[in-house]
Amino acid sequence: MEIKASNIAVMASGKGSNLQVLLDAIKSGACPGQVALVICNKADAHALTIAKDAGVQQVLFIDPKAYANREAYDAACAQAIEDAACAWIVLAGYMRILSADFVSRFAGRIINIHPSLLPAFVGGDAVGDALKHGVKVAGCTVHLVTEDLDGGPILAQASVPVLEDDDWQTLHARIQLEEHKIYPQTVAKLLSQSFTVEGRRVRWL
Repeated sequence: MEIKASNIAVMASGKGSNLQVLLDAIKSGACPGQVALVICNKADAHALTIAKDAGVQQVLFIDPKAYANREAYDAACAQAIEDAACAWIVLAGYMRILSADFVSRFAGRIINIHPSLLPAFVGGDAVGDALKHGVKVAGCTVHLVTEDLDGGPILAQASVPVLEDDDWQTLHARIQLEEHKIYPQTVAKLLSQSFTVEGRRVRWL
C-alpha cells in the first residue's frame, strides 16, 4: 500500500498523555496529520481508550506473549503499520526496546520523546538520574530513533529549571508540561517541512 505522508502510527504502553496532546493538536488544526493507527503492547493501557474515544481508525492491542521473540513481535507491528500506510511512527510512552530490524525498516521515520536533555541521562529513569546528579537544568528531547538507545539525532529540546525542593514527581510533572508542547509541535514540523541529517546534526530545510 502506498504510504500516506500525513498518516501517523502511535505506539504506546501506558496512560497515553502524549497521544492525547497529539490528537488534540490534530483536532485543533495545529498539526496537519492524522493518527491512522495506535498500537499498544499492554491490554490495560489507557492509550487504547483514548484512541477509541477519539475515533482512531485502527486501535490494536498486540500481545507480545503471542510471539516467540522481540523480532517476531516487531514484525507483526511493522506489518500493521505498513497496512495502515503510515509515514511516521510516534513513540508515546512505549516501554519496549525496538529490534534492529524494525528500526532499519522504518529508518528516519520513527520519533521518540525522552525526559532529559540528551545526551544526558539515557535510559529508564532519566528524571531520577538528573536529581541524583544534582543538575540545575533538566528537560526533554524529541529525537529520531536509531539502534542506539536514546541516541538518535535530536529534533527538538526544551529545558526546565530544577528547583531546590524538587522530588521525582514535581520535576517529572514540569518536564511533562514541556513534552506536551514540543512533541505535537515537532510532529507538525515533520509533516510540513523536510530536513537533512549531517553527522548527528538535524538541519531543517
